[in-house]
Amino acid sequence: MVRIGICDDEKAVRERIASQMQALVPKDCLVLYASGEDVLAEQRQCDILFLDIQMPGTDGMTVAKKLRERNSRQILIFVTALKEYVYEAFDVKAFRYLVKPFSQKRLQEVLCAAVEECGHMPAVSGPKRKQLLVRSKGECIRVFLEDILYAEVYNRKVILHQREKTLEYYQRLSELESELGSGFVRVHRSYLVQLRCVERYNAKTIYLEDGSEIPIAKPKYAAFVKQYLDYIRRTDEGETDFDD
Repeated sequence: MVRIGICDDEKAVRERIASQMQALVPKDCLVLYASGEDVLAEQRQCDILFLDIQMPGTDGMTVAKKLRERNSRQILIFVTALKEYVYEAFDVKAFRYLVKPFSQKRLQEVLCAAVEECGHMPAVSGPKRKQLLVRSKGECIRVFLEDILYAEVYNRKVILHQREKTLEYYQRLSELESELGSGFVRVHRSYLVQLRCVERYNAKTIYLEDGSEIPIAKPKYAAFVKQYLDYIRRTDEGETDFDD
């Protein structure tokens, strides 16, 4: 059973949030905390934690950083009256950011998404899909790796070309390459390509399944061919790069 924590120094607030959640989850799933210290003292961590940022003593952001040191997979959802903490929330990989006051509908939407992310809802079956969290235009956006066709860098921005849209944000392509892992290959100083999207290639160009044509740098060609053939071998053996 999924375990959901609610941490807020105001008793009325945490009880109201708990009451709104009970329309979707059993009361036994909920654990209420009056302070950040109470959360950190808990031996059994919650799967999902709704965490107020502004609290006396140990504030929510400090709690989040300490929790991240213990558990990289815990779902953290910040609850605050101030929008300016959104960038710090990105740094600790927060799943969502609820700004007070919020409606019951919005709370329930976030709760459903978090529970599904945990794998405790029927909608989630099989392995968890790998994902990337990026910050663009003041928002934290989740991107599933399997949806990325390729990435390019232009004018100091990374452009993620996905199956149905593109997303621009500031990051070094070398950093993104490290985050994406073995399912992607650097074929040019300005391009990263998802191996599963490659339809054909020659010594100068890689053709993707959506019709995109990606230039390949001559020094990168041999390494690309080796990685691509290795990817084909792994695929034939039933392995995948995008499931945990």
